[in-house]
Amino acid sequence: MRWFVKGSKTMIIELKVKTNQKEQAVNLKDGKLIVSVKSKPVKKRANEELIKLLQDYYKKKVRIISGAGSRKKMVEIL
Repeated sequence: MRWFVKGSKTMIIELKVKTNQKEQAVNLKDGKLIVSVKSKPVKKRANEELIKLLQDYYKKKVRIISGAGSRKKMVEIL
């Protein structure tokens, strides 16, 4: 997993998203953050579910900064 600190309160994390899964999950496997979501990657539903899941997990605001159309993403945790 690659992560960067941007300022004193912001962190950027690189992760992989698995869509169309049976359960939502946030896992660390072989040093990589893997997030499983139930939604299919249609009409941004998987990205919306990813953001909500990470906001609940980190208890902070989250936004996708790159990879919106890809499985590999970089997200900013504010």
